[in-house]
Amino acid sequence: MKSKSKKNLSEREIDQTVIAQADDDSAWEKPIRVRRTKPASVAIPADLAARAAFLARAHHAKNVQQWLAQIIRERVELEEAAFVGAKQDLGRTG
Repeated sequence: MKSKSKKNLSEREIDQTVIAQADDDSAWEKPIRVRRTKPASVAIPADLAARAAFLARAHHAKNVQQWLAQIIRERVELEEAAFVGAKQDLGRTG
């Protein structure tokens, strides 16, 4: 949807604009194509998988895959933040 002004619209105003322009192809930008990424498989040792399954149950996760994905996501975000911080520190001292 093309915006005519930069003012912040309420959710209701946005809905009304979308409904009014729904059949007007010139009011819309070119469609964006998105491809779904394929899930990746990761092999872990059986003893580690058993420990992870126990902890997933202890944390009331729906399943071990969901719990592991959350743990990995949190760790990746932590590592990325540490990397950015270290890179900034090097920029200040170097």
